[in-house]
Amino acid sequence: MGRGAGEHAAQQRAHRDLAGRPDDRRLRHLRPPGRGHRHGQRGRPRAHRARRRDQGQHARGTPAVLPRGQAGRAEFGLPQGDRAGRGERGRSARRARAAGAAPAPAGGGDHTSGLGARSGRRRRRARLAVTATETAHPTRAAEVVTDEAGFAALAPAWERLYGRCAAATPFQSHAWLHSWWQSYGRPGRLRLLLVRRGGELVAAAPLMLVRRPVPALVPLGGAISDYADVLLDDADDGPAALALTSALADAARTALIDFREVRPGAAVQRIYDRWPGPRRTVAGSLCLELPAVPMDGLMARLSSNKAQQRVRAKLRKLQSLGVERHTVGPQEVDAALGRLLELHQLQWQDRKVTTEHLQPRFRAHLVRAVGPMVRAGNAAVTEFRIDGEVVAVDLTLLSRSLAGGYLYGAHPSLRARKADVAVMLLDACTEHASGRGTLSLLRGDEPYKHHWRPEPVPNRRLLLARRRTAALLTAARFDAAARQRGREALRGWKERRRC
Repeated sequence: MGRGAGEHAAQQRAHRDLAGRPDDRRLRHLRPPGRGHRHGQRGRPRAHRARRRDQGQHARGTPAVLPRGQAGRAEFGLPQGDRAGRGERGRSARRARAAGAAPAPAGGGDHTSGLGARSGRRRRRARLAVTATETAHPTRAAEVVTDEAGFAALAPAWERLYGRCAAATPFQSHAWLHSWWQSYGRPGRLRLLLVRRGGELVAAAPLMLVRRPVPALVPLGGAISDYADVLLDDADDGPAALALTSALADAARTALIDFREVRPGAAVQRIYDRWPGPRRTVAGSLCLELPAVPMDGLMARLSSNKAQQRVRAKLRKLQSLGVERHTVGPQEVDAALGRLLELHQLQWQDRKVTTEHLQPRFRAHLVRAVGPMVRAGNAAVTEFRIDGEVVAVDLTLLSRSLAGGYLYGAHPSLRARKADVAVMLLDACTEHASGRGTLSLLRGDEPYKHHWRPEPVPNRRLLLARRRTAALLTAARFDAAARQRGREALRGWKERRRC
């Protein structure tokens, strides 16, 4: 009687090799006489049926190599948990029988040769790469936070980690990043990779998923943040970095990891050094930095005594105008930031300005972020007054090793009174930068910054990929190169136009 459709499906599927081709036993009439070849037995003569049975192979019904999941375990007597595969055969089996040992069963044994062995090794290597954290450091657990409520709840632990990471800049504080996400984030795109040790946060990578120009995980903060980085506990540097690297590799299955605006010595450099897959470095923006010394120390850096005398004359001019400085307290921050943005818009009236600074979302972000940062000592807001009237407001962002003048607004009447706004702001910043190591002028290569002979410190862009996403890395490099050529062409066109 004929068998119905689907009956004994396992045995019907068993007559196929690892590539899904029918077993050559059914195509024997199409082959020329002579030696036959099986998958994994190239150049070897076909063994006698009885000998194949002795060597752990089934003479009928099952090929020598059973692909995983293509034959029922109970039907062929395999114990639960074993993989269908190839047993010992040939000389090794005969030696085992001569010594009195039974050959390995067809379903057991380790896959040490052939296509199945190679694919098995690849699978094992992939699993080890993903689970390296749990294997090497069982007390360090990695997790991913994707919702805003979970992000907000991380504030206390995040700030403790921020305080233990010497390389962190103000743009990695929880107040700045969470406020940025509320203004600029998109639902479903948040990816916070966290590593804990005994419940305490020891590593964090604040990322989000973007789709264009290529699928990528990029740092939170966007274009309004001058530096991007991760947080690593200085006391747990090596293990925390290894655990975060494994978590990032797991998260980057289908997306590139793209860290833009990375400062030299950033914590993410330790991730880059440990990255197992393709990686590339691309040039970023140029930042200018000064040592965090008092104003007299900055004047000593000037090129000549005449230049130093001019700066002293400008400071005396500010005193004669009656300019007074006032550091704003936490309760006054919101109102002071409102005045800063109004003065910023007024000073750039009829001139080219960063349009994002005039957007309501930027204003909301600044007001939300700076208040908590002032209370935590990560920001300072300074008002400059003449006869009780606010004529300028400056925002300086602070971290353990860096102070940076982020944004200011000044009334145009100051220039009419021959007041040097740049000297006034820098004099105030030096007070906040005391003991922090670096006074950063942040991104930008404006001519007035070079008056103080700062050190040029270029940021870098770190691209990390897995082998399956290496094409995305190449596309990102080409995109960066094309944009750089476009900027250079535009700069050359403007210079020719001025001539």
